[in-house]
Amino acid sequence: MIITDDQLKVLVLKNKLIDEKGLNKIFTYSKDSGVNLVDALIENNLVTDENLGLLISDFLKLPFIILTKTSITPEVFRIIPERIARKYKAIAFARVKEGIKVAMSDPRNTELLQLISKKTGERIFVYYATEKDINNTLRIYRKDLQKTFDELLEKVNLEKSAEEAPVTKIVDLLINYAYQDKASDIHIEPLEKDSLIRFRIDGVLHDVLTLPKDLNDRIITRIKVLSRLRTDEHLSSQDGKMRVKLEEETIDIRVSIIPISDGEKAVLRILAGKSKQYSLIDLGMRQEDLDIVTEAFLKSYGMILSTGPTGSGKSTTIYAILKILNTRDKNITTIEDPVEYKIKGVNQIQANPKTNLTFAAGLRSILRQDPNVVFVGEIRDVETAGIAVNAALTGHLVLSTLHTNDAATTLPRLTDMKVEPFLVASTVNVIIAQRLVRKICDMCRTSIDTSQNDLLKNLPPEIIKKHFGNKKDLVIYKGAGCKVCLFTGYSGRVGLFEVLEVTDPIKKLITEKAPSDLIAKQAISDGMNTMLDDGIEKVAKGTTSIEEVLRVNKA
Repeated sequence: MIITDDQLKVLVLKNKLIDEKGLNKIFTYSKDSGVNLVDALIENNLVTDENLGLLISDFLKLPFIILTKTSITPEVFRIIPERIARKYKAIAFARVKEGIKVAMSDPRNTELLQLISKKTGERIFVYYATEKDINNTLRIYRKDLQKTFDELLEKVNLEKSAEEAPVTKIVDLLINYAYQDKASDIHIEPLEKDSLIRFRIDGVLHDVLTLPKDLNDRIITRIKVLSRLRTDEHLSSQDGKMRVKLEEETIDIRVSIIPISDGEKAVLRILAGKSKQYSLIDLGMRQEDLDIVTEAFLKSYGMILSTGPTGSGKSTTIYAILKILNTRDKNITTIEDPVEYKIKGVNQIQANPKTNLTFAAGLRSILRQDPNVVFVGEIRDVETAGIAVNAALTGHLVLSTLHTNDAATTLPRLTDMKVEPFLVASTVNVIIAQRLVRKICDMCRTSIDTSQNDLLKNLPPEIIKKHFGNKKDLVIYKGAGCKVCLFTGYSGRVGLFEVLEVTDPIKKLITEKAPSDLIAKQAISDGMNTMLDDGIEKVAKGTTSIEEVLRVNKA
């Protein structure tokens, strides 16, 4: 960061963006969890990225530029090669009679400025731009993936021989583009005449590239070599893992290859460390819910459960908590299947049923390792549930995940796993149910005029009244579509949360084996926000769309 947190605090208070009490609260959380203070302020809607850029540029006595609102010619943009621009967060955006204008997120890098000046023979004028703005601009002006590959393949005559194609470079480019687009998965699918490449971005698959069918086998072979899989096996499925070094970081990639009717299909799951560097604030948790969760994980015993379907961000939430708890005075041990992200200072065990290292067996071993905090990847069976509850009862903080639709359903589910109701009541501290929705793209967000009657077709009147009041004419938001969001109107995802605190009335209902609907009713009475409620709050703030909230709440 170009300025220190203390300098930023002074700027924020001076400009009256927040009072001192509120700022100290956010600063303490930022410090404890290792979250950047800038991100914490933005996520709490206390300041926009643009306004923060103005504050910092004024502090640095430098002119401020918003690159995504600036037209940049290709010739000027290429003055700084994309690899260098991405590494040093610097973009040349204009050439005038006096010299070249360069935007940087860290103008202290005088060495880079000297290199540009030497290369061009022109004077350099430095502007300040935020890192987020620079990253978005790099996406806008990056060459289209199909065009990049077409130019690459033009160098060889594929009709003569696919053997001449630079497959190593093709695979490297695929991974690099997927990483820059923040894709979670790459699908390489052989069709009858072509090979189709698709990226899963924000939970949705997008067609990004079509390659000649002749290249499919060679690409799959290259992936097998990198993953140490059998290159002579084409009729059975194979799973592997590889590690790829990029400019920004070294990433792990899980590989799955299966034979289908038109050849072999590969799916590459990108396990980028940066994608897990989230705080609970970043994930979209309300301050009230955050306070409840924080109180729960600061206890030295009990259970915190994260629930939801596959792909709802359960593990990310647990990792955010572990990151806060990960101090030198604690012994934290996890058993996961698989270990997707390494956490420095945490003992992580890979479950392996083939060697009888199941969740239950691993958990027994962990409890003999003098742990303070235990993370069990998933409570899947009666045995694991029993051991986890007993561990929470005997002075350990246990974190785990379950597949249930909402927070209240989790409690009867544990009793169904033959855990005594009084044990569930006395060990479970908090249940976090969640879903992921796509965020409206900041670059192309536009307002829509709607009416309360339109919303009443899909939403309960009490929720509409709570977040929009009694106004008949309402304003909500959507993304118009731009290059930053690949014309989807969405960029990134945020969580919808339902945080159930196990209060005394709920403990009483658990011991009475009350059904989940009664538990949910009591939790709402105690102040719990439902996922639908949280979603509509985010709609009112312009974070996501009505369509997204309804989509995940029907799931």
